[in-house]
Amino acid sequence: MAGRGARAAGAVDRAGEAVLPRLALARVLGDAWRAAIAREIALRRPFLWLPVAAGAGALLYFGADREPSLAVASGAFAICAALAIALRDHRAARALFLALACLSGGFLSAAWRAARVDAPIVPRAGVGFLTGFVEELDPRRSGARFILRVASAEGLPGDARPRRVRLTTRGEPKFAAGDFIALKARVLPPAHAALPGGYDFARDAFFAGLGGVGNALGRVEIMPPPDPPPLSLRFFASVDRLRNDLARRVYDRLGGDAGAIAAAMVTGKRDFLSEEAKELIRRAGIFHIITISGVQMTLVAGLFFVGLRRLLALSRTLALNYPIKKWSAALAILGAIFYDIATGSRVGTERALVMTSVMLIAVIFDRPSLSMRNLAFAVFFVVAFEPEALLGASFQLSFAAVAALVAVYEARGEMAAPRREPPLSAARGAPPWRENLSGLLLRGPGAPLFATFCATSATASFMAGNFHELSPYVLIGNPLTLAIIEFFAVPAALLGAMLYPFGLDALVWSYLGFGIDLVTRIAGFIGAAPGASLPVRSFAPFALVFLSLAVLSAVLWRSWLLRASAIPFAAIGLYGAANGEGFDMAVAPSGEAAAVRRPSGELALLGRGKLSFIGEQWLRADADARAPADARGVSCDELGCVTTTIDGRFVALVFDRRALIEDCARAQIVIASFDAPAGCGAPIVLDRRKLAETGAVTLRFASERIDWRMARAPGEDRPWSRAPLRRPERETSASADEEERIE
Repeated sequence: MAGRGARAAGAVDRAGEAVLPRLALARVLGDAWRAAIAREIALRRPFLWLPVAAGAGALLYFGADREPSLAVASGAFAICAALAIALRDHRAARALFLALACLSGGFLSAAWRAARVDAPIVPRAGVGFLTGFVEELDPRRSGARFILRVASAEGLPGDARPRRVRLTTRGEPKFAAGDFIALKARVLPPAHAALPGGYDFARDAFFAGLGGVGNALGRVEIMPPPDPPPLSLRFFASVDRLRNDLARRVYDRLGGDAGAIAAAMVTGKRDFLSEEAKELIRRAGIFHIITISGVQMTLVAGLFFVGLRRLLALSRTLALNYPIKKWSAALAILGAIFYDIATGSRVGTERALVMTSVMLIAVIFDRPSLSMRNLAFAVFFVVAFEPEALLGASFQLSFAAVAALVAVYEARGEMAAPRREPPLSAARGAPPWRENLSGLLLRGPGAPLFATFCATSATASFMAGNFHELSPYVLIGNPLTLAIIEFFAVPAALLGAMLYPFGLDALVWSYLGFGIDLVTRIAGFIGAAPGASLPVRSFAPFALVFLSLAVLSAVLWRSWLLRASAIPFAAIGLYGAANGEGFDMAVAPSGEAAAVRRPSGELALLGRGKLSFIGEQWLRADADARAPADARGVSCDELGCVTTTIDGRFVALVFDRRALIEDCARAQIVIASFDAPAGCGAPIVLDRRKLAETGAVTLRFASERIDWRMARAPGEDRPWSRAPLRRPERETSASADEEERIE
């Protein structure tokens, strides 16, 4: 008995010895966690997650399958905000309800934005007679595209009168922005997403106030307006005319794609650029060179600030007796606002305008300027006024890149300041080689390349998720782009715009053309290199959410322990990116086109015309680098197209009702842009009625099972995606004779 007790006591001692290290490790990790949280609170970093919560609230609004109640959303926001104020003395409760207030506030902002812009949308294609003011005109190499603010509309389906329509004309436009015109036009409803979870132009068009798109038919007449145009329309129309005149001047001076790139860099007008040039700069990873980016906005504001300060400093009286630094900052804000308006005011420039304005306002009030808080205020601004921008690639790429660059800047400042990290949290006691490496990457000659690498890494997931491609040579392309913008584009744009009214701008555009020729030559080498563009399949729906959280955790936290939370987020996101939901067949929401995976394993496109836009989306989502014209290897005639799927099913895309008799009898899948008759015997019929309920559809054939994905949720009813009208179960679209023969 004594021996048995001794053995038991020894076992307990050994168990205790095994538990002690675990308890010590848990205690150490707990202390490190509390120290990290305390440091983040001391640095006021949790504030940076409030705009993230507001953005998440806006995204929740867009994820709803029916329009939420504006009154309920307002009540939820008011309750959360009131509780956050009432519980301000309780740190944890205050933080919780403050986050919920931002979440509900973002939701309310998106709902209120949708209610403000709600306007009629053309229900189906039709021809009508329109009158209205031209708000914006974008000339092309042949023809033009313009936005018409509709004053009257006759003959459109459902007697619809959209607020705005976007139309194209083939001939040289004889009108300009601000003119009141009358024309006959074919107008269609804005196109919905070609894939479930894909880009939805109809949603963007709704928030832009576009109730239809189409093309002008015949002559466009300029006529006196029945009422004077609003002051805002006259102002922005004048700005658009000046932009077009300057863009035409630059394009005519340089010619070709060099002139088109120069016009885009100076004025934001991109329609002169050829498809070949777009593909070249896209493969080189420098497509943003033809957009007015935040870099340009920052440089313009910086030039105004430094230039005006130097100019005012020439006067000793002003320099010694007045705050010329603050004056220069205020004038630089006005210059940045003017530049934003003059270049089209896109999301990237708006974000940069807000950040730059916050920085310059901080200069006025003698406060630190460059920090992540500026970016947080910019996010609040976008969520408050344009919450739909959160779904766009422009917002995602722009904010991710700037957040990464600001994080690098903060790390550089932290290295220069005395160490404040607790011993367990970071680099105190780190070996010399780590200190030397950090100095090389953050302050040495490798700093620009390291900053570019961080910005590229932060935007890679959004680039792959939105455009289904990655550019490995972007580390070469991005510094090249920045150099061109800094040394050629911005100085030439400002100087050329000032000299243009005097006719003395020709030499400036030649200088800009030299820089563009240089960058296009280098882009040609990059684009021709092996693996310049790597195709990426579509992600699983959750992948981009976790990849976004990984980026946010890496750039917003300052403690390495909390930054390490980016690792599990990135792991889950990468798993979703590598295991996306593929498809074996995709059908457009109109029923006029489809993509089918053939027994060879490649997608084949079915439909009329070139299918350039929709076909490119399908191929990119499948990581297929072919052009749409190279994926048309199917049998088509004037009645329709037929092919077989990867598992041998016969598919018929029907153009003409006369083909229904044969196709309904022998095909397993029938696709039509009209209503198929009730007697169609195909197991799967995707006609106009069915696609109105589902939107774009993808099918995946798995042995005996077919996995469906639909762009529209069951019962979905949103302002940009209205629920289809209830109609008889299977209204006959064929003639009575044809229906009898089918049955």
